[in-house]
Amino acid sequence: MDVQAAGIIKMKLHAATTFLPWLLLLVTSATLSFGASEGRSRHGVNQGESLGRWLETRRKTTTQNLSEKLIGGGNSWEESETMMKIDPYIEVQPGSMASDKITVLPGQPVSGVDFDHYAGYVTVDDKAGKALFYYFAESPNNSSTNPLVLWLNGGPGCSSFGYGAMTELGPFRVNSDGKTLFRNKYAWNNVANVIFLESPAGVGFSYSNTSSVYNQTGDASTANDAYIFLINWLERFPQYKSRDFYITGESYAGHYVPQLAYTILLNNKNANQTLINLKGIAIGNAWIDDTTSLLGVYDYIWSHALNSDETHRGILLNCDFLTWNISDKCFQFLYQSDIEEGNIDYYNIYAPLCLSSPSNSSSPGSVDNFDPCSPDYVYNYLNTAEVQKALHAKSTYWTFCRRFYWNDSPTTILPIIKYLMANNIRVWVYSGDTDSVVPVTSSRYSINTLNLPIKAAWRPWYTSQEVGGYVVDYEGLTFVTVRGAGHEVPSYQPERSLTMISSFLLGILPPAK
Repeated sequence: MDVQAAGIIKMKLHAATTFLPWLLLLVTSATLSFGASEGRSRHGVNQGESLGRWLETRRKTTTQNLSEKLIGGGNSWEESETMMKIDPYIEVQPGSMASDKITVLPGQPVSGVDFDHYAGYVTVDDKAGKALFYYFAESPNNSSTNPLVLWLNGGPGCSSFGYGAMTELGPFRVNSDGKTLFRNKYAWNNVANVIFLESPAGVGFSYSNTSSVYNQTGDASTANDAYIFLINWLERFPQYKSRDFYITGESYAGHYVPQLAYTILLNNKNANQTLINLKGIAIGNAWIDDTTSLLGVYDYIWSHALNSDETHRGILLNCDFLTWNISDKCFQFLYQSDIEEGNIDYYNIYAPLCLSSPSNSSSPGSVDNFDPCSPDYVYNYLNTAEVQKALHAKSTYWTFCRRFYWNDSPTTILPIIKYLMANNIRVWVYSGDTDSVVPVTSSRYSINTLNLPIKAAWRPWYTSQEVGGYVVDYEGLTFVTVRGAGHEVPSYQPERSLTMISSFLLGILPPAK
C-alpha cells in the first residue's frame, strides 16, 4: 500500500508535550500523520511515516530549487533532458530468464499455478553493486499478446512487492498463518503481464553493496535506475521488447510514474528509436502537487465529518499551504483536527483496524473480504528463509519501507504530466474515494489547475450491475474514482479495480452499464 502513502503524512503525536521541529509537528499532526493507526504495519517504517518524513525533509533541504529544475517542477526542460539522458544502458547481468523462473512458492494453492512467474535481480549500477529486485507475473491466458505493465508503490521508499503484489493486485494473497497463499481472482495479470519493482535500492530485497548510495537517493536517481532496470530487464525477456508498455502505481508513485515515463520518452528521442514502447500511465491516489494536495486533505477531512467546523475554519484562516509558512496558530488547529479525528484507518476512513496479533489459523482467506491485518501476514511470509530462497532473493530482513534522506523532489509533477499529454501518452488519474491520505479532493484540485477541456462529462461507471465509481474524460487526461476504495484501491475493491485497469489498457472509459 503506499503504506506508501502511508508515507504521506500521518505520523501521530504520542504526547502533546513532545518537542519536535515545527515542520515535523505539522507532518505528525492531524491529517499529516499518515500511517499512524494501529491497523497499519507494525514492522518498521510504514508508507505514512515515509511520506511524513519526506515532507519534513522537503522543508529542510537547501537544494529544492535545483531539484525542481532538474526533474521538471519548473520550466527548464533543457536542464532536465541533460540529466535524464542515460548512458550506457546495458549493465553486466548475472541473472537470466531461466534462472529467475519460480518453480514453486512455499504454501502456494494446492491447485497449482496456471501462469509463469519470475523473480530476481537486475543490476542497475555494476560499480556500486546496485541491484533492484523484481517479481514478474505473466498472464494465465494471452501472455504473448497482453500488454506489459510495471507497478510501483511509493513512500518514498516502500515495497511494490510487499504492498502491490501481496496485498493489492498481485496473483496471490497471504493467509493469516503467514505461511500459505490463496489466489486473487481479480489480479491484474488476468489482463496484463505485470512487473512489480522494489525501488529504489535499499527497499525490500533491492540493495547496493555501496552503503553511501542510500544517502544519495531521490526522485532523479529513482527514475534513472528504474529506466536502466527496464532496458536491462527487456534484454532478459526479449519477447517483450516491442510490447505495449504501461506504468502504474499509487501514492508517491505520483512522482515515480510520470518521471519514469518522461525518462523513457526522452531516451527514446535521444536514441532516435523506440527503446521502450510506452503507451500510457495510470496513477492512483497520487501525490502530484504539494499545495493542492495539502488543501485537499483538510477539505476532505472536514467534508467527511472527521473534524469540526470551527477547526476547519481555523485551518483555512491560519495555514498557508502555498508558501508552507506554518504559524503556531496553524499548528494548533492541525493538532486539534488530529484529536477530533480519533484513531481511524486514514487509508480508508470506514475500514476496520487491525487490533489483534496475526492468527495461527490455516483457514483460507478471501479476496472478497478486506483483512486489515494482511500486512502482518505478508511480513511474516516474506521473512521466511524458504520463501526468500524460492524468490531467488538474498537472505534479508525484509521490511515494507526503508527510511531515506530524500535528496530531490519537485513540489509539483503537473508540468511533467502536461509534457506526457502533449506527447500522446495516455494519462489516467484514479482515486479511491474513502482515502484521507491522498484523497479524491486532492486529485481533483490538482487536475483542475490544468484547466482541461471536457470530452465526456462526469458519469457513473459499473461493475456487476453496481456503481463502481465515476469518470470524467478531459482532453489528454481521464479521471476515475473507485467507489468504496481506500488508498490502496485494489486491496479494498479488487473487482472494481480490475474493471478500471482493464478499461485503461483497452483505451476506453469504464462501462456505463
